[in-house]
Amino acid sequence: MLTYYVLASGSSGNATIVTNGKTTILIDLGLTLTLFRERLSETPILEENIDAILYTHSHGDHYKPFKSLPEEKIYATEGTLVLSNGNNLSFDKIYEIGEFKIQLLPTSHDAKESCGYLISDQDESLVLLTDTGYISEDNLTLMKNATYYIIESNHDVKKLLKTDRPYDLIVRILGDEGHLSNEDSAMYMSEVLGPDSKEITLAHLSEEANTPELALAAYLKVFKQKRINLDQYKIQCASQHYVVKGGHDAN
Repeated sequence: MLTYYVLASGSSGNATIVTNGKTTILIDLGLTLTLFRERLSETPILEENIDAILYTHSHGDHYKPFKSLPEEKIYATEGTLVLSNGNNLSFDKIYEIGEFKIQLLPTSHDAKESCGYLISDQDESLVLLTDTGYISEDNLTLMKNATYYIIESNHDVKKLLKTDRPYDLIVRILGDEGHLSNEDSAMYMSEVLGPDSKEITLAHLSEEANTPELALAAYLKVFKQKRINLDQYKIQCASQHYVVKGGHDAN
């Protein structure tokens, strides 16, 4: 059974722990080590018990080159990080780390070989997918009927357009290599939820161009249009500022 802890999610830094009690992985480390260890201390996970560190892409809010990290535990695509430890990941393979099977989900972002992850053990599965301008049909097929989703819901389009951000940055965010809006996120999720799906955690919310209330309202609106009862699922928003727990026995 999977449990996860989103230690931080947003443009100021990202880090997520996924564990089943026997195997524990960290996805992204875009925080300072001090803040990472502070947030980790709020969970039952010990740093020395992390079996692997997987990176999604090379942007600084997801990856920082800490020399103190154990190199043998680091995994990433070659486009993200060239590794001498033999742990460079390919999109056409399924990997086993401890009790987890891990498959890469290619994302559309302005970073070379960026990806999300599909993680499963014998009982449950989890999709983590952020920093993408759209989700491909191939990914949607792989994402169907996962138990848990950590999915980008970056911005409210109207709120984004009213920010004082430079025009070229707004165009980047709205583009095919940018970030998912609340409505896009909800539409994609309406296509992949299945009978085994239990929980959705909305991630990478912009602090300038979004709020948890706007993200949840967009989901409610889209799910109502699709005649999906949102009450069937636990839905919550990850935060830049505090740990959000999800998965098995999260309550």
